[in-house]
Amino acid sequence: MQFGYFTLSDNRYPNNPRSPESFIKDIYAEALWAEQVGLNSAWIGEHHFNLLGVNASPLAMLAQLAGATTKLRLAPAVTLLPVHHPLHVAEEWATLDLLSGGRVDFAAGRGYDRKEYDPFQMPFDDSAELFAEGLEIVWRAWTEPGKWSHKGRFYEFNDVEVRPKPAQSPLRPYVACFSRPSMELAARNDWNVIYAPFAAAMVYGSLADAVRVYRETCETGFKRPMRRAMCSYFVHIASTPEEERYGKEALVRYFQDALIAAFPSSSGEKVPPTYRYFVEIVNILRDMRPEKLTDKSILCGSPQHIVDTLKQVEAAGVAEVILYFNYGQKPHAMVKEQMQRFMLEVAPHFT
Repeated sequence: MQFGYFTLSDNRYPNNPRSPESFIKDIYAEALWAEQVGLNSAWIGEHHFNLLGVNASPLAMLAQLAGATTKLRLAPAVTLLPVHHPLHVAEEWATLDLLSGGRVDFAAGRGYDRKEYDPFQMPFDDSAELFAEGLEIVWRAWTEPGKWSHKGRFYEFNDVEVRPKPAQSPLRPYVACFSRPSMELAARNDWNVIYAPFAAAMVYGSLADAVRVYRETCETGFKRPMRRAMCSYFVHIASTPEEERYGKEALVRYFQDALIAAFPSSSGEKVPPTYRYFVEIVNILRDMRPEKLTDKSILCGSPQHIVDTLKQVEAAGVAEVILYFNYGQKPHAMVKEQMQRFMLEVAPHFT
């Protein structure tokens, strides 16, 4: 099992002294550090308008990283596909894959914040359908050998050919799976999946059950083996009870100060049917306390405890875990120290 660096650039905290501009620079430095300490990949989130996160352009940061690294896999976490034209997305990420020597892991999702859709004049209530059609276009742009046309509900064009093609043949997308329809979309199209364990536990019962359902859907429903399954995890290595409490308190701060405001909720907002499961997530997170946190959401504790938990993740069939080190206003120096500790004390158990 491999490991990567992951961030959503969360910076929405009351009285936060850290500016978005300085945090962007910290994230870039941490991603460079990821290669130096031996992590496999850097997964950089996309958020707009200083809502949950402050990094609006994973492509720009990853392009800069491509020129400054030699081995690091380069991935958006994830491209908010419905607010971009899919042909443009296909062109840009194919170009990065070509120039980086085939180091792109392309991941896409539909997000969860109406406030990130409205300024772009995109229909949030139709996000599921818009996302599915958009990702089909991206995939065809990378795999069709010549000119092709498309006529759908949201996009229509004739006789286009997207060049350059990606270096990887194919550049198979990852679908962020917070819901069964997203997982089924990935299985139907022979694409990879990426899960958030706390959401997987709510929708499927556990991360292992989520991977099992994906495997069964691929094998039984579409008569082919499943593609690659990944997951993300919040992580904080702790040597003392005080350090463990710090890691959990930082996550509660992230949930309640940064994340909840970006989620659809049942109070005062019409929630599309495809987002109703998020209402349950919000209700749980509102009452979250450090002592309630479990391995379904966070890897927090001694290196051995984290190893034991990750061994279960590996046994479930997860090929790579991307690690959210810098959540909850953790200082930049602490984040780098945590990354190095993980690679020295945890990762060797999975070589």
